Amino acid sequence: MVSTSLKDYLKTFNVFTEAEMDDFSDIAVPVTIRKSDYFIKEGEVCNRVVFVLSGILRSYYISDKHNEITYCITFPNQLMTAYSSYLTSQPTHENIQAVATTQLLVFSKEKVVKLARHNMHWTFFLKTIAEQQYIELEKRIVQLQKSDATQRYVDLISNHPEYIQKIPLQYLASYLGISQRHLSRIRKDVSF
Repeated sequence: MVSTSLKDYLKTFNVFTEAEMDDFSDIAVPVTIRKSDYFIKEGEVCNRVVFVLSGILRSYYISDKHNEITYCITFPNQLMTAYSSYLTSQPTHENIQAVATTQLLVFSKEKVVKLARHNMHWTFFLKTIAEQQYIELEKRIVQLQKSDATQRYVDLISNHPEYIQKIPLQYLASYLGISQRHLSRIRKDVSF
């Protein structure tokens, strides 16, 4: 049986039958990642994609100055993978870590590809996911270059108010491209 949140997510594509959604659910493996544990680490090859049922994941890389740079935060009801590694089967440069205990549905690349080979709806799904990833990346770049830190913080709070308190300040500050001290000032000035 398909989880309600996964089913709601799949329905947004407006192509899947109940049986197709059940087929997808049948290849899912439920996994729990405890806070601070990893979905994948730098140097590993990613051959899985996950649907986040609950919890929060962060993607980060280590800079040449050995700083952790958080560049993506994934909330419930979203797909997540080390995308370039998933596509190329090359080792990833990123780390994906649980910020809180996180419930996932894990899908192996092999089984997703098999679905797509036998059903054009899954090919459409994969194409749409790739397009969405590109759009999110473009939005993130524009946001970092066009918006100031306060606006980026307000946008994040507006879109995910129930989760923001669960993310440590250092991860939020890194994601917003600012220091923790600057984030503390912004939080003091912005009230919701």
